[in-house]
Order: sequence, then C-alpha cells, then structure tokens
Amino acid sequence: MRYTGINHLAMATKDMDTTIRFWRDLLGMRLVAGLGRPGYRHYFLEISENDMIAFFEWPGVAPIEQKDHGVPVKGPYAFDHVSIGVRDRNDLWELKDALEAAGFWASEVIDHGFIFSLYSFDPNNIAIEFSCPVPGVDIRSHPVNADRHPSATALEGADPQRGKWPAPERPTPLAERRIYPGEGRELVLMDDE
Repeated sequence: MRYTGINHLAMATKDMDTTIRFWRDLLGMRLVAGLGRPGYRHYFLEISENDMIAFFEWPGVAPIEQKDHGVPVKGPYAFDHVSIGVRDRNDLWELKDALEAAGFWASEVIDHGFIFSLYSFDPNNIAIEFSCPVPGVDIRSHPVNADRHPSATALEGADPQRGKWPAPERPTPLAERRIYPGEGRELVLMDDE
C-alpha cells in the first residue's frame, strides 16, 4: 500500500455558508466540490494538492463544545484537533493576522522543537492547528521517540511490523473486484452533459 495523504477529513456544520466563508475566504482554501439535496450538503475544500477538508451540513447539528487543543478529556471522544501544514513561519504570522482581523482567537506562535504552531478554532468550534517545520529538523527522515516510558509496541520502532495481523487468506481475485456507485458521481457526470 502507498498512502498519498489525507484525501479528506469529513467534519459537520449547521451553517455551510459561514463554514465556506471561513475556510475558503478567510483561510484561502479552494472550494473544489459540492453535493447537495434538501436537508443534506457535502462540500470539499482543497488544503493541498493531495489533501482536502470536507463538511457535511446537517440541520440538526450544533457546534461542538470548545475544548483547548491537547487537553485530556474523559468519556467517549474521538477527535482533538486538526493540524494543517503551511510552508514556513511567515504563513503562520499571516494566518494569525487574518484570524484576529476577522475576530477569531489565535494563539501565539509556539515552538514545539520540530514544528512551529499557531492554534485557533473555526466557526463550528473545531480546534485547528497550523504548523510549519522548524528549519533543519526532519522527524520523518529521522524518527525520534522521546517518551520516557514507551509501551512495548512503541519500542518496536518506527517502521510497520509485519506479522502482527493475519494475512489475507484469499485476496480478492481481479474478476471479483467490483466498484459500486455512490454519492458524488454527479460531480463527474455533470462534465459529460
């Protein structure tokens, strides 16, 4: 398998127009696709050439309770924040200025040693981090685990460990590989009209 990035991270909003205004018009991400029918919308915004963020608009959804980035919680929880990569620290300052000019809270720029980060929230109270690499530091090329008490699994190293899960007994034969129609086909069918 070869991964190319996050195709899209799907979030929820009650107000697609306000969400588009924030992500497209304030943050500068292109609106590249939109699906909809009464009571349902699903829109995609381009973060980079490989990554998108998407929003479902559901009339009954409410903004999540605002929670500081990385602060532990109890009970069911699946998501803390999304970190969006930017080129360099100048982009962080440009984002900070834009967010504050628009009335959104923005943190100070924080040095995490391997990345510089700026924190904020979107209109849905989704916690956002913007991060750029610290020049000369590349943890992807040189993985580091500074956990003083790592688990046995983490001690196995950075690379995937083969044999930890059962191998497929019968890979799907080419003749049985079917792809079924789903939401979104209208995006390409419109080009054919």
